[in-house]
Amino acid sequence: MDIEKIRKIKEAIKAKESAIIAFSGGVDSTTLASLALEVLGDRALAITIDSPLFPGRQLETAAQTACEIGIQHKVIPFSQLSVPYFSANTINRCYFCKKALLETLIEFAEKTGYKVVMEGTNASEIKGENRPGYRAVLEAGEKVSSPFVEFDVTKEEIREIASSLSLSAARRPSAACLATRFPYGHPITTEELQKVEKAEEYLFSLGFTQFRVRVHAKLARIEVIPEEFEEALHRREKISKHLKALGFDYITLDLEGFRSGSMDEPYLKRVTGKEEKEKEEKEEKPERRN
Repeated sequence: MDIEKIRKIKEAIKAKESAIIAFSGGVDSTTLASLALEVLGDRALAITIDSPLFPGRQLETAAQTACEIGIQHKVIPFSQLSVPYFSANTINRCYFCKKALLETLIEFAEKTGYKVVMEGTNASEIKGENRPGYRAVLEAGEKVSSPFVEFDVTKEEIREIASSLSLSAARRPSAACLATRFPYGHPITTEELQKVEKAEEYLFSLGFTQFRVRVHAKLARIEVIPEEFEEALHRREKISKHLKALGFDYITLDLEGFRSGSMDEPYLKRVTGKEEKEKEEKEEKPERRN
């Protein structure tokens, strides 16, 4: 990790004078909160959103991690299901979610005297995937700061910083809100979210480390890392029985394994295919002669 880059990040954070850190307990927000605490002290406050989109286990992890690094921590209840357009689960779902979350944090910051809201989006996240949520960050202007994007810090570099700071989150698997388990257009409800959370909690209790339970109507598509395929097959009867008891009719194991953003794949494929078709048509079109 570039030491000069870390120095610049700290200077940028210090210049804000005080800050609220959007804190999930993942490696990005934990590293950002740790750096903010180092330069701002008690003028840094970590805030975790208590939402039906985040598993209860994740809330507990956030509280434990905040205690570990010693930063002030507050939990604010908020339900994205009340946000207009969110529950319909359109391709821009993350934009409406992020915008509402940031507005909540900005309002809290203004009421309590904090100068800025900081969030942990990293340079790796804004490249190559559908990221409408980051558009909400940009629209917030100077009220929201994303130091890892500003200084082009990748996910792997953040893990290196976290390791150098001896943070337990350094090797913590990436997490994503439960809304990412549903294909676009599938309405998001409290009942559906709870079903997915229970399914994933069961896989966690069996010892799986990095996984998702993606929902396709009554079918559960399980993604685990390739190293855990054999274990998933070994426990297939127990897993199938438990997930069917939750309300799924069919249980499948995705042969491609765990990957972030797999629900975006059909959308990206359509977009890429359309662009390629337009390019071919343009190349085949005869040039006009004057």
